[in-house]
Amino acid sequence: MVAVSTVKTAASAVSPSRGEGSGPQALWRRRAATSTVWYLRLVALLNLVAVLSVPFKDTVQRHNEGQFFTPYLVTAGLTSVALALFLAVAMRRRKRAAWIFNTGLAGLTFVGYLALMAWGQHFASHPWNYFSVVLTGLFLVALLFSRREFTSKGDRSNPKTAIAAGAGGLLLGGLIGSVLVQLTNTISGAGFGTRFSYSVHRMITLTPSAKVADVVSVPTWVNAAINAMSAVLFLAVLYVAFRSPRGEELQSDEDERKLRELLDRQGERDSLGYFALRRDKAVVFSPSGKAAVAYRVVGGVTLASGDPIGDPEAWPGAIDAWLAEAREHAWVPAVMGASEEAGVIYARHGLDALELGDEAIVELDEFSLDGRAMRVVRQAYNRVKRAGYTVRIRRHEAIPESEMAELVAKADHWRDGATERGFSMALGRLGDPGDGRCVMLECFDGDGELRALLSFVPWGANGLSLDLMRRDRDSENGLMEFMVIELLQRAKEVELERVSLNFAMFRSVFERGSKLGAGPVLRLWRSVLGFFSRWWQIESLYRANAKYRPIWEPRYLLFEKSSEIPRIGIASARAEGFITVPSLPALFRRRHTREG
Repeated sequence: MVAVSTVKTAASAVSPSRGEGSGPQALWRRRAATSTVWYLRLVALLNLVAVLSVPFKDTVQRHNEGQFFTPYLVTAGLTSVALALFLAVAMRRRKRAAWIFNTGLAGLTFVGYLALMAWGQHFASHPWNYFSVVLTGLFLVALLFSRREFTSKGDRSNPKTAIAAGAGGLLLGGLIGSVLVQLTNTISGAGFGTRFSYSVHRMITLTPSAKVADVVSVPTWVNAAINAMSAVLFLAVLYVAFRSPRGEELQSDEDERKLRELLDRQGERDSLGYFALRRDKAVVFSPSGKAAVAYRVVGGVTLASGDPIGDPEAWPGAIDAWLAEAREHAWVPAVMGASEEAGVIYARHGLDALELGDEAIVELDEFSLDGRAMRVVRQAYNRVKRAGYTVRIRRHEAIPESEMAELVAKADHWRDGATERGFSMALGRLGDPGDGRCVMLECFDGDGELRALLSFVPWGANGLSLDLMRRDRDSENGLMEFMVIELLQRAKEVELERVSLNFAMFRSVFERGSKLGAGPVLRLWRSVLGFFSRWWQIESLYRANAKYRPIWEPRYLLFEKSSEIPRIGIASARAEGFITVPSLPALFRRRHTREG
């Protein structure tokens, strides 16, 4: 069963605060900021209860329409539910824009209540109004006291985009609504302007306009459809207004140069280190420049992969810089595929760990085809070899440009699907001049026809890590095993000591779940994973790696809060290419390019 790892030790330090300082005043600021989040959550719950409970809803509305008024944002409406929830999420992420919005609106509400109490004698005679004034005032005081906690920046384009989304949504909703009114109106005489005005008015106020009641009469479902468009528009504007920056900064040439220098010195530490050179990743360095964290922002998640690059003594500085950037932009921090060594360091910065699976590593001095355990692999290897297949092994830098272009074309042709998958354990490019130390395996059949490709990236001076695996679907079964064995047996050609193969997700579940004495929960979990393996090849990938009797190195998912795991999972699936968000640029983007 997958369990939370124990890499978070007793010596783990407290995670850095979002605000500045660590004294009593800073502690109270954090508590005040947290109280504003819980207030908004409570308001959202009260509004939802009011929507579902007619008597409570009627009471709240009578208070708002009569001689009472309710605390900040308590209005008994679905709009207020959505607004309070959005603001609670944004405030929890310490977004400055949400603080400004709440402070401004709560301040106006509080001043308005005081004015009503001062100049409206009947308002001052009801105790409920004093409760509303006090609660709203306390919320405002908490906001002002905790202002230094809200430092997360939003995208500079958010205000303009939100206004454009609101205006465009009203225009589109008004046009759709006017068409619906035209088709269902039972009263004649309403022109386009009247129908459009009716639709827009309902989208803004959710109630019909009395000015057009004599010329517009439509079924209830039409009004409900217009109100639904209003709700969608409201949510869209809120999302755009408070969304985090998209993190479009990518690796510069200087960043790549520094990363390569770190890999030259410390590249043997992590088999995934070379994948930090993906050009869809950004990079942040430690103050000393001796370590770096490579990451990509996907859906508001700053997703790092593997271990930090460079000297482990400088890892804390790079992690601090990465987390500080995450807090500055309200990104959710997460790490995919970290080793246990890196997991311990990340845990000291407040991240928890979840074991994802194991990486298969073959040590050449321990590998042998002899013995009963290797019988299946040995038979597959001999069968393919007897069929006349051969393997050529070369560094990328030794492949002429014209030949590399043909290999890239073959790799694209054999790819399963239109999307190039991989993020944490794939380079995402083939044939780039900067990757000359990568190793290519080309497999030819008895007629000299190219049938399969394997490409490995460097892992320090004497190791390789699998990057790309492609083959002709009509080729001989066991071709990949044949190529891997050829590489292991001819390791001296590329001065090889160790090879990292594929990552086996949830390996321990399949291994322990098949043994005698496995508990019912473990067996059930194994059955569930086996079912999904029909589409995602989870179990088959584990079996394919286990053939080589590798050393299994655990890899971890690191995160700050368990509640963010679903969001991190979606971001990871998008980054790895399992979930594709359609976009016009993606339709025309070439996955493999040679830069000259």
